[in-house]
Amino acid sequence: MTYCVGLKIDRGLVFMSDTRTNAGMDSISTFRKMHVWEEPGERVIVLMSAGNLATTQAVVSLLDERTKAISERHSTLLETPSMYQTVRIVGDTVKEVIANSSPAGEKADSYFNASFILGGQIKGSEPRLFMIYPEGNFIESTDDTPFFQIGETKYGKPIIIRAYEKTMSLAETVKLLLVSFDSTLKSNLSVGLPLDLLFLEKDAFKVGLKKRIGQDDQYYRTISDGWSNALKTAFASLPDFPG
Repeated sequence: MTYCVGLKIDRGLVFMSDTRTNAGMDSISTFRKMHVWEEPGERVIVLMSAGNLATTQAVVSLLDERTKAISERHSTLLETPSMYQTVRIVGDTVKEVIANSSPAGEKADSYFNASFILGGQIKGSEPRLFMIYPEGNFIESTDDTPFFQIGETKYGKPIIIRAYEKTMSLAETVKLLLVSFDSTLKSNLSVGLPLDLLFLEKDAFKVGLKKRIGQDDQYYRTISDGWSNALKTAFASLPDFPG
């Protein structure tokens, strides 16, 4: 299982993902689910993945290989004129990998399915954020839907919905995401540390903050403990049920 969030604020785009993958309680591994393609001063593309690990790795490897192979340079993430063209390439690659992997051909409910969050900015356009489905189609974030989640979403979503503001600072946004992830970590063992965090500042055209947050990260521990204590305090202050 996985939990990844891509969120748009006035200052830019913020991404966070966990790193746990498993094939059962006795088989747990750590894999990076956040991937970055960067041409400083011109573009930054960020892709996060959830779903079948073989599929997501094949998609990322194929996209990465085509940025390096001369014969494929006409359609790479580093040369697309817009984020819309970029997300189309990723969607087509997802369809290609799933169709080639599934014996019965491409199926939305295939064992090989995967979903992705794609975000970034290309010089001359605004930062954009997309969610890509296993079928290869996609949707874009709007003012009404300023963030996307993939993987184990149900535990962390209510927290983001209640506290998100597009005017939030980076520090406030990181705090919000950490609370969302901490609630998910405590509710589902298939989501686990370390976490990957990346901030893409609007019009910077380079990766800003990039950090891996592990079990021994003091700030994460402070947020986790503070959130638990705040919930206990709030619960204790609620009125008793009239019986």
